[in-house]
Amino acid sequence: MPSEQFRYVAVEKQVMEQIEHGVLRPGDKLPSLRKQSSRLRVSLATVNQAYLELERKGVVEARPKSGFFVRPGFRGNLEPPCRTHSDLVPTSATRGELIRTVFKGVGREDILPFGVATIGQELLPIKALSRILISMVREKPMAAAQYEPIEGDPELRRQIALRVTEDGVPSRPEEVIVTSGCQEALNIALRVLTRPGDIVLIAAPAYYCFLHLLENLGLRAVEISSCPENGINPEDVRRAVTLHDVKACIFNPNFNNPDGSLTPDEAKKEIVSILSKKDIPLIEDEVYADIHFGPVRPLSCRAFDSKGLVLQCSSFSKTLAAGYRVGWIMPGRYFTKAFEVKATTNICSATPTQRAVAEYLRAGLYQRHLKRLRGGIEEQMRHMLCLIARYFPKSTRVTRPIGGAVLWLELASSVDSVKYFYRALEMGIGVAPGVVFSSQDKFSNYIRLSCGHAVSQDLEAGIQVLGELARSMAT
Repeated sequence: MPSEQFRYVAVEKQVMEQIEHGVLRPGDKLPSLRKQSSRLRVSLATVNQAYLELERKGVVEARPKSGFFVRPGFRGNLEPPCRTHSDLVPTSATRGELIRTVFKGVGREDILPFGVATIGQELLPIKALSRILISMVREKPMAAAQYEPIEGDPELRRQIALRVTEDGVPSRPEEVIVTSGCQEALNIALRVLTRPGDIVLIAAPAYYCFLHLLENLGLRAVEISSCPENGINPEDVRRAVTLHDVKACIFNPNFNNPDGSLTPDEAKKEIVSILSKKDIPLIEDEVYADIHFGPVRPLSCRAFDSKGLVLQCSSFSKTLAAGYRVGWIMPGRYFTKAFEVKATTNICSATPTQRAVAEYLRAGLYQRHLKRLRGGIEEQMRHMLCLIARYFPKSTRVTRPIGGAVLWLELASSVDSVKYFYRALEMGIGVAPGVVFSSQDKFSNYIRLSCGHAVSQDLEAGIQVLGELARSMAT
């Protein structure tokens, strides 16, 4: 069992799993507090708190003098979205205007934050980072005001290399270039590898910033399907690189944004092998890899790379502080060219935040924080799934990721996600419409919802409004 603070969460999770697997069905009575307490070896108060949480989420209901029952009509295991077909036709991305409208939700406090994949401050070590930052600036004000080396603060590079090594890929500080967030890392990688008109292989649905980058750089996309259950199929990669002169791939194999899919390690190994035979580089977005709900972090594609063809990109934006803008790229054989692009883009990343993150990592605080963060996001995602099952139409399909911080919903075929997006925005609710996750006319009835924030009364009311909107647009 976990620590006392989260012990009730483990009880709640076990009950949810029984409901999802059909052991407990709508109308069934839950084991009594005393029986559950004895079976799980926890206190009566812990079981009671778990049951009250389930009641708050609309999963169970309390009946006077009778106990707790699974709420009649509760749908505990919604079907996942359908997999889309890949036609492997090169397409120019043209979603820029709509993507810019979605971006307008970043940093706005007057819009419920389901549309932007950010993490709530209650789960982040903001105070600890602030203390480190203030102390550093006070003690060494001149150093904090200086340029860092172009490739980044030496201690931060060392700590990043240590982290990546612990994750199963032996790495050296000299392989790391610090960037201003993962977005700059991805931008550097694409500028190093491609020229306007080149073809880039992506998995769809794909993070809309991938498409925005391709559009701005004048690149064409060939899309293969990402399956919510098992990510990228190596055979789709093989077929695409056989048919087209692919100059680079850009994948998010560990908890793809937006469908949350995890590509199995064996599939990653095969994908790297296929690309290696044709000397095709792979840009790997690892920004969600640390937010896994299982006991072991999935391997990166770079773990299987022997030729320096995998350019690994990530950041601390989802795990520490988005506003610190601390990311990195490990560009393999392309280090020299990546260094040149970084040097001609913004010289170097901000000194104070680099050094604050380096000290946080050096002090050994990160791993402990990650455990709390993962548990918090997993709990928020379960809560969101309960609310979606409660308020959205029965035909709704939704993913059940085992990591990351987003949910991918398939609504009725008659729902236009762009109209849905604008109507939700008028009501002060942000969502991401499905069409921005493809360069083609796909996912027109899909939306992405962020699970990064604790489900308050306002957020629950927002989910209810979104469900009612989906119902009204489906008729």
